[in-house]
Amino acid sequence: MNVRDYAALAQRIKAWGLELGFQAVGVADADLSAAEPRLLEWLAQGWHGEMEYMARHGALRSRPAELKPGTLRVISCRMDYAVDPSEGISSARSKAVIARYARGRDYHKVMRDRLQKLCDRIAAEAGPFGHRAFSDSAPVMEVELAARAGLGWRGKHTLLLSREAGSWFFLGEIYCDLPLPIDQEQKDHCGTCERCITVCPTQAIRGPYQLDARRCISYLTIEHKSAIPEELRPLIGNRVYGCDDCQAVCPWNSFAQPTTENDFQARNGLDRSTLVELFAWTETEFDERLRGSPIRRIGYERWLRNLAVGLGNAPTSPEIVKILKSRQDHPSPLVREHVRWALERHERLAA
Repeated sequence: MNVRDYAALAQRIKAWGLELGFQAVGVADADLSAAEPRLLEWLAQGWHGEMEYMARHGALRSRPAELKPGTLRVISCRMDYAVDPSEGISSARSKAVIARYARGRDYHKVMRDRLQKLCDRIAAEAGPFGHRAFSDSAPVMEVELAARAGLGWRGKHTLLLSREAGSWFFLGEIYCDLPLPIDQEQKDHCGTCERCITVCPTQAIRGPYQLDARRCISYLTIEHKSAIPEELRPLIGNRVYGCDDCQAVCPWNSFAQPTTENDFQARNGLDRSTLVELFAWTETEFDERLRGSPIRRIGYERWLRNLAVGLGNAPTSPEIVKILKSRQDHPSPLVREHVRWALERHERLAA
């Protein structure tokens, strides 16, 4: 194939991506050497917390050709997930707040299936080619690659932003050996806005483009495996799996469109459940109701840990105290410690 053929193929790949349910597709170069120093500095600061795999993989994230030998280009794909993009920050302290991306089916499975179908379509047109698809499943700098592919720019909260879609979307990548033409990067359109920085409950965004994951509620409720630091627990409020605050206040999300994917619709009432309702689930109920959900991977123990923190921050009531006491002799020391903390909070409020 000549240059013109590859340019035509790139256009067809983008069209196929839209047909398969992606909202945008772009192509980036595989050279991330300019981004590598920032990655290594972030790791050196220890801001990755207990995510030891980040340090273990190190510079592999910024070297696509080492992860998949022969990689010349990266096809970046965007899939929108917000059911109601205009939904604001919940003020109902007794409600369990679940990050919007996690209320439906596990996005890894949805994205992986679509990416594979796109690979199959490319192979049928261009013949066998070297490739590997990723959906948040390997050491990939997906925001950096998506920005280079022209899908948006990195916001001050470190997530990708799009003028027409805000940030309520997933990203997936195909590393490939096809010399496709590279798309033009977009300009930064954040301007002087710092709403995402000021709204963060734990001040995890230390400055523009600087995220200390150790303070991030998404990290604390999902990736952090041990006890949540006591000084951060009151700041977590009723957020029991992830946090959307920095996205919810972003002006660019006023342009986001509702998803048409049924897989991303809320299941098991996760968009309206109370802390008490979810804390009452047995381990069997947790496993059965959250089968096929990204939440299930944190396990029942951390699920109860997170809910205990939320209950500790909720307005005191006999119902809340009763449900907490039902878990104060739980087999897990992690759960018991967080339940004890929550009960002590309510005892102080009642005094």
